Amino acid sequence: MKRRGERRRHPRLWNSANQEQAMSNEWPIWEVFVRSKQGLDHKHCGSLHAADASMALRMARDVYTRRQEGVSIWVVPSAAITASDPNEKAELFEPAGDKIYRHPTFYTLPDEVNHM
Repeated sequence: MKRRGERRRHPRLWNSANQEQAMSNEWPIWEVFVRSKQGLDHKHCGSLHAADASMALRMARDVYTRRQEGVSIWVVPSAAITASDPNEKAELFEPAGDKIYRHPTFYTLPDEVNHM
């Protein structure tokens, strides 16, 4: 509430200097992966800011598993993830095409694993 004779404060403008300062003070970004059922793989559900791994795990539980749909959660610092370039797909994946022993057809799955 403004008092008589008090000057009105203007909100600070957002500029690149403010942005750099805010980014340096932010917690690191963590990527969240949740496994919905035993036997299934973990799926990426999103990202969040947290101070450390245990805080990221607690926050991921609260944000991404609200209805107890998950059985396992992974949190990984975004800085630790290295991704391949989609333009280099041929170099990475074509050499494995002639190695049929790597295909899952050589394995028999138990009946309990019917969803794979």
